[in-house]
Amino acid sequence: MGGTEHLTVERRGATLVLTMNRPEAKNALSLPLLVGLYDGWLEADADDSIRSVVLTGAGGDFCAGMDLKALAGKGMDGQQYRERMKEDPDLHWKAMLRHHRPRKPVIAAVEGYCVAGGTEILQGTDIRVAGETATFGLSEVKRALFPIGGSTVRLQRQIPRTHALEMLLTGRHYSAREALSIGLIGNVVPEGGALDKALEIAEMVNACGPLAVEAVKASVYETAEMTETEGLKSELERGWPIFATEDAKEGPKAFAEKRPPVYKRA
Repeated sequence: MGGTEHLTVERRGATLVLTMNRPEAKNALSLPLLVGLYDGWLEADADDSIRSVVLTGAGGDFCAGMDLKALAGKGMDGQQYRERMKEDPDLHWKAMLRHHRPRKPVIAAVEGYCVAGGTEILQGTDIRVAGETATFGLSEVKRALFPIGGSTVRLQRQIPRTHALEMLLTGRHYSAREALSIGLIGNVVPEGGALDKALEIAEMVNACGPLAVEAVKASVYETAEMTETEGLKSELERGWPIFATEDAKEGPKAFAEKRPPVYKRA
């Protein structure tokens, strides 16, 4: 199991929990954090016993974005990770889910600050839970910067364009309730409860047929920009083979026998 000094990895049954662990900097992105994140996504993809991933932050915050001191040229923690970045210049974008989509569902558990790069990473997750005191926003324009982690493309596809543009062009912060109202997140829970709720959702995902879950996730993203006719054709191509699996026989059989199903990814 991987991890770095700024990213901890833990197994909770069939769920891989990735925790951004730089609380003294509100989990601002560092080289060790980015490398750890990317390795975590790869681990989840490679291990068939992992059925879901929960992404969260330590110390009461999710992620406050890029380390601005580093961006200003004042150095960044984890010089030993620079070789990884040289080998794969795209690694940071993969870590932030801009250029990589894990095949397993990713559930974000947000407390505290989830701003700038934090909100950009959030847009690469599939299901989003936040504590009621969480804060969201894309503050790049306030610093004369550009939210280049994908937000000018993704945000308008995930929430209404007027809300996306207001968030992008004002740089203001949004409360968890406001983020819920515009559709940026799906659940708001009492402060400190985001991880528990995310793990609860993960358990529901884990109880489902893993081949079906992965095919459904893939179909949703594959068809997002297709016409309805193209999307329906693609859905059949992705979904029909699922009915021929052993798991597809096990699900109805377990239901008829009034017992929990035992799925084998077969």
